[in-house]
Amino acid sequence: MNKTLLMKFFLFFLLLPVLLIAQTNDNTIRVVGDSLVGRNINGKIIREVYNHVVITQGDVVITCDKAIQYISDNNVELIGNVIIKQDSITIETSRGFYFGDDKKTSTDEPLKLYDGEMTLSANMGKYSFDNHNAFFKNNVRLTDSSTTLTSDSLSYFKDSKRMIAMGNVKIVDSTNTIYSDSLNYFKTNKNTIADLNVKLISKTDNTIVFGGHLENYPSRNYTIVSNNPLLMQIDTTVQKANGNKFGQTKIDTLLISGKYLEAYRDSLDMYKVRDSVKILRGDFASVNYKTLYYRKDKTLIITLNKKTNEQPVMWYENTQITGDSINIKIKDNKIDLMFVNKNVFVISQNEDYKNRFDQTSGDSLNSYFEDGKLIKTNIYGDVLSIYYQYDNGKKNGLSKSSSKLTTIYFDNNMAQEIRLYGTPNTEFYPERLVEGKEDDFALPKYVPFKKRPIKSDLLKKTNFKKNN
Repeated sequence: MNKTLLMKFFLFFLLLPVLLIAQTNDNTIRVVGDSLVGRNINGKIIREVYNHVVITQGDVVITCDKAIQYISDNNVELIGNVIIKQDSITIETSRGFYFGDDKKTSTDEPLKLYDGEMTLSANMGKYSFDNHNAFFKNNVRLTDSSTTLTSDSLSYFKDSKRMIAMGNVKIVDSTNTIYSDSLNYFKTNKNTIADLNVKLISKTDNTIVFGGHLENYPSRNYTIVSNNPLLMQIDTTVQKANGNKFGQTKIDTLLISGKYLEAYRDSLDMYKVRDSVKILRGDFASVNYKTLYYRKDKTLIITLNKKTNEQPVMWYENTQITGDSINIKIKDNKIDLMFVNKNVFVISQNEDYKNRFDQTSGDSLNSYFEDGKLIKTNIYGDVLSIYYQYDNGKKNGLSKSSSKLTTIYFDNNMAQEIRLYGTPNTEFYPERLVEGKEDDFALPKYVPFKKRPIKSDLLKKTNFKKNN
């Protein structure tokens, strides 16, 4: 056999499938194109196919400008305008590899994956056509009809329509923006589970929620946050200044922390915070077991722990109030009404004499405010009170009283007049009988003055500083 004939015979078998191997099993990669060049490099047969390249393996169809097929490895390098399709999945990139034995593709170039209304893009990624899952990395962005998600990396599971995003995660929909270190997103029902450094921003009520773990269920209009959750609502108030209609803008921030925070965005439009709850807003603060915050009605309901009967504690300026439940109505971002029910105890500390506390106990309490300032308080039912007296700032004994109703009128948040109704009785004790014996005059239901929460207490266990 002459040399020329031998060469032709060799090329015939090299290019026999003209356009690739004629086997019938589904593992075969078939490549066609306008031209083909065969090579034998170190004993491995390589085919280069140019222009209008079409590659098929089972239900996977690939088009590109150039393909380099490694016959023995059953792999193909894809170059130029790469488009890969399988069922509803379409992947586009400029360059990549297709691995026939594993039925996978990967690329270190920017790529996009389309699946119905969803588009997923990144700087690099891979996809398994058997398992129907993808892993995308660097500058990941996912969009669908109502949601945009960005992250450092993302795993996509087509069959379960689930995504797991990791690193600098941000997901935005029509009502919320959520940040976290990791996030599970379920495409069908839009449910979201986020972990570590979680931050949720509500676009409807200027509210931000921080925490370590978040679960959001849009179809139920329900969200729960745990691991040191903190609710922050920032409001602006315009204070009128001597007839100036513009006045001065004041920023009021409501902070509520606890172990669990639940948001109901249905007709209730309510936040529920429970277990070790702390509240802070301006001169108002509270420590309690459970708080309900109705956003539309601007109402706070604070209740006791029914298991331990531990009462909620509330502070307003230098006054501490306890009772079985406390209801607060807010108007124009300021306290407007306050109702305290059952086993009420009010204690106020003197700013100059720290061991002297005015005290009042009763069955219930109603307080009325005007432009955020306390103007009147009614205390009902077997009311007992002690008030320390002062003369030009100097100690001057105390008065002890009892009644069925006590009404206190305030000016600039300071008590100016006290009225007793229903078999009132008052006793006065001069200073010489009071000095050093203040504890002897404490009322029977005396509740010690406790340390009120401060802003740093609420922020130190959250990721507030990191995210702001």
